[in-house]
Amino acid sequence: MASISSIRASQPWFARSGGRAWTCPPAPAAVYDFHTSLPEYAPTPLVELPSLAVELHVGRVFVKDESCRLGLPAFKALGASWAVHRTLAERAAEQAPAGPLTLVTATDGNHGRAVARMARRLGQRAHVFVPQGVHPAAVAAIAAEEAQVTQVDGGYDDAVREAARAVAGAPDAVLVQDTAWPGYEQIPRWIVEGYSTLFAEVDAQLAAAGAELPGLVAVPVGVGSLAQAAVTHYRSRPAGPARAALLAVEPETAACALASLVQGEPVTVATCETTMAGLNCGTPSALAWPYLRDGLDAAIAVTDADSARAARDLAALGVSSGPCGAASLAGVRAALTGADAEARRTALALDPAATLVLLNTEGTAANPHHQENPS
Repeated sequence: MASISSIRASQPWFARSGGRAWTCPPAPAAVYDFHTSLPEYAPTPLVELPSLAVELHVGRVFVKDESCRLGLPAFKALGASWAVHRTLAERAAEQAPAGPLTLVTATDGNHGRAVARMARRLGQRAHVFVPQGVHPAAVAAIAAEEAQVTQVDGGYDDAVREAARAVAGAPDAVLVQDTAWPGYEQIPRWIVEGYSTLFAEVDAQLAAAGAELPGLVAVPVGVGSLAQAAVTHYRSRPAGPARAALLAVEPETAACALASLVQGEPVTVATCETTMAGLNCGTPSALAWPYLRDGLDAAIAVTDADSARAARDLAALGVSSGPCGAASLAGVRAALTGADAEARRTALALDPAATLVLLNTEGTAANPHHQENPS
């Protein structure tokens, strides 16, 4: 059962019942073991912000701060590192020809830089396709990782198609893409598995803080891979009322997951430029879609102004957040405040004493738009 209403003309809201009852297998335990074995590994902070709990009328609010993850300013390094590790291990097991491999990907910024960083560290090559609208500083950061960068005339989906064409028939190249389509699913699955470390850390950090299991987790959504990882983590637990509600947050200019949820099937939406560049995706991942469809509780779209305000407020509270990371706070504010707040809280089964977890997926260094758009 689903409903869609208007928070305001530009902010649709989708909610459905049944998400908490859906179950799926957990991510492999080997992922966490791999990440914790890396010399540069450290858990990212889980920061409690009591003033937000007061504002949002809930018990406790924590922000999972991914502004510095494995030396990069975004969570994407988790997925890229695990996927590249598995890719190279598979090729070694298959006795593939020796020599450097070119890791090819398309990106709105953070994923491409993470793939390029892994390639450089492991003695491989990287070729990154970048769509229109990505800030020149983000492109320069990818190039600084010694990657070949190709800028594409078109949006993110166009860049993905160009990257896929670049590896066709090339035995020394492999596509490391964080979205899936029929026939291309294994590497995106490894990328999603890589994100599971983030949620394992949240569990341990909440326990250390004496906090309840989260009543609501807010996840920024581009193609949906991080949301898939969130669904996998929280829906692989025993079913029951203690399960977290999961809220997807997207830019209003690129709300492909929300549109797909409304339609009940994957759809492609036309995208426009947004400061939330890492979420500027028009088509949900085919691998993520069943998880979004069956495991999410709600979805909402927010404006650039909403995310900019949230980023400023997080900065004032000591959390570095770019527009994509701040989307979590913007989405929760839109969902839990305003004229229809009580109805939306009811749809989320949110208790007044609930613990909220907001995923801050990037720091300001990951998205130069944050400095350019102060209002």
